[in-house]
Amino acid sequence: MRKHSTLPAIAVLAAISVVGSSSRAAPGSSGYHVVKTIPVPGDDGWDYVAVDPDARRVYISHGTHVVVMNADTYAIEGDISDTPGVHGIAIAPDLGRGFISSGRANTATIFDLKTLKTIGTAKTDANPDAITYDSVSKRVFSFNGRGKNATVINATDGTVVGTIPLGGKPEFAVADGKGKIYVNNEDTSEVMEIDTQKLTVTHHWPLAPCKSPSGLAMDLKTRRLIAGCDDKVGVVVNADTGKVIAKLTIGDGVDATAFDPGTDYAFASNGEGTLTVIHEDSPDKFTVIDNVPTKKSARTMGLDTKTHNVFLPAADFDPPAPGERRGKMKPGSFVILVVAK
Repeated sequence: MRKHSTLPAIAVLAAISVVGSSSRAAPGSSGYHVVKTIPVPGDDGWDYVAVDPDARRVYISHGTHVVVMNADTYAIEGDISDTPGVHGIAIAPDLGRGFISSGRANTATIFDLKTLKTIGTAKTDANPDAITYDSVSKRVFSFNGRGKNATVINATDGTVVGTIPLGGKPEFAVADGKGKIYVNNEDTSEVMEIDTQKLTVTHHWPLAPCKSPSGLAMDLKTRRLIAGCDDKVGVVVNADTGKVIAKLTIGDGVDATAFDPGTDYAFASNGEGTLTVIHEDSPDKFTVIDNVPTKKSARTMGLDTKTHNVFLPAADFDPPAPGERRGKMKPGSFVILVVAK
C-alpha cells in the first residue's frame, strides 16, 4: 500500500503460540469494538493483512517475512521467510497456492497453502505492492508501485505471461469473479478496470471528489466499489458504469477498505486510530454508522468473512526526529487488534 506503511527493521520471529491480552473497549453504535490485543514477536514494519476464512489463517506482512496466525486461537502457526519489503498476500484456494509481493526484491513469492513452504518465485517490475488473484483466468496480478504497471503471473505454474502499463502508481485492487479486476491509481485519482483474459485496461474512471485513493473493496453482488481516499473521503462507485454514487466521510489516514457480504458492512481502517463502519442500506445508499477507536497507526486490516472479525496491525512509535515523518517503532510494541461485535 502506501510507502509509509512498511518500516524495515531487523527481527527474529519466535515460533511460538501467542497469548492474546484483553483490551476491550465499549461498543459504539455499530456494536463493533476492540475485543483483544495480540502481541506479535518482532519489530519489523508491516503493510497488508490477508485472511483465509476457510483455512482459518491470518497472513500478516512483517517487513521481511509473513507471520501466519490462527484466526480462532490467535496462535502463531508458521512463518514464510525471505520476503524483503513484503506488501501483500494473495490466496488461490482452488490451486492450493499463495502469492506474496516482495517490494524490495521485485519478486512474487509462491508458497504452498498447506505447508507454507516456498515453491517458487516470479520476477515482477519495480516495487510490487498490491497482489490479487483472479479465479477466472487463474492469474495473479502484481501491481508495481515504481513500475507503474501490473505483472501478470500464471498462477498454476508461476510463469510471467504479460505486463500491463497503468500510467501511474497502482494501489489496492479487487477481482469481481467475472474476469475483471479493478485497481486504484493513486497518481491519477481514478479506478481502472482490467480485462483479466485480454490483459488490457478497459476503462479509466475518475474518482472525484476522491484524491489519492488507497484502499479498495467490492460488494460482488451489487457491484459496488468502495474506495478510501485522502482528506477523510470515501467514495462508492458503480463498477459497471464508473459513476461515483456516494461520498462518505471517513477517518483520517485510510489505507485499507473491506466489505463483508454477510453483514453488508464496509470498513475503512484509518491511521489516526479509528475503524470507520459503513452500512450498505441499498446499492445506492451507504451510511456511516460508527468510527470505532482502535490504535494510532492501525491503517491496514484483514476481514474474516466467517466470523465478521477485523484484524488490524499496529505499533507504538517514538516521536519523530527533525525531518522525519515518523519516529522509530518501539521494540516489542507490534500487535494485532481484533475488532468484533
